[in-house]
Amino acid sequence: MADNITVSVLGTGIMGAAMARNLCRTGHTVRVWNRTQEKAEPLAADGAHVAATPAEAVSGADIVLTMLLDGPATLEAMTAAAPGLEAGTIWLQSTTAGSEALAGLVDFALHHGLRFVDAPVMGTRAPAESGQLTVLAAGPQDVREPVASVFDAIGGRTLWLDEDGASGAASRLKLVCNSWSLAITHGTAEALALSKGLGVDPRKFLDVMAGGALDCGYLHTKAGVIMDDDYTPASFGLSTAAKDARLILEAAAENGVRMDAAAGGAERFRRAEEQGHGDKDMAASYFASFDN
Repeated sequence: MADNITVSVLGTGIMGAAMARNLCRTGHTVRVWNRTQEKAEPLAADGAHVAATPAEAVSGADIVLTMLLDGPATLEAMTAAAPGLEAGTIWLQSTTAGSEALAGLVDFALHHGLRFVDAPVMGTRAPAESGQLTVLAAGPQDVREPVASVFDAIGGRTLWLDEDGASGAASRLKLVCNSWSLAITHGTAEALALSKGLGVDPRKFLDVMAGGALDCGYLHTKAGVIMDDDYTPASFGLSTAAKDARLILEAAAENGVRMDAAAGGAERFRRAEEQGHGDKDMAASYFASFDN
């Protein structure tokens, strides 16, 4: 059980809500805020205090955890929270923000005297709900003990990468990991689309892959979504994945790396969004293989 730690969670979407719920279950005092308050209100049944404003949410918090759409949304929420922030508060920044936006968040933390931890997480809806996310963390040695109960509540494993949260080590690794998960998603979507086009039973494709060197759990998870035509509720939303794809391409370009497959994947997400699939699971990349 947590030892009287108050945690403020800003952002209660797919991931943030699950993280807040697990924090409540492990004895933390939890305050939550979301731009659309209706998405935060169900957490009251789990014991969370639903705040009307970011400033109210962070008031008196020992730790602030942000899990919003992107860097600009995070900076906007933290700016609104500023009147309630106290110097010395630990800020766990878990949004996939990208390198450029992260710099602005670090500057905000320095200006307000916050102890900044770059802490993106790997995992989707199911591991978030079961508290089995992988936390990628970078931050000073002296915050590791205070945040341990939080990371234990939301994750099954924590990988500390650097003692300087401002280094961006965790956020850079998150982009690399996400590039792989998006590649598997698009590969699965295209293989099943080709199966349909060629009149091949997709289950035969999965049977051939099963247990071999090319097999993996994510293949079967995303293939199941497509074959069952069951894209909601999203495990990882397509529009959020499209944002991550853009961040990956921007970071690659800034560092002289060509990402042809990633660029093709970003275009698939763009077409699927245009077709109206943005709120569905990112496996809806499948629809980008067809004209409608």
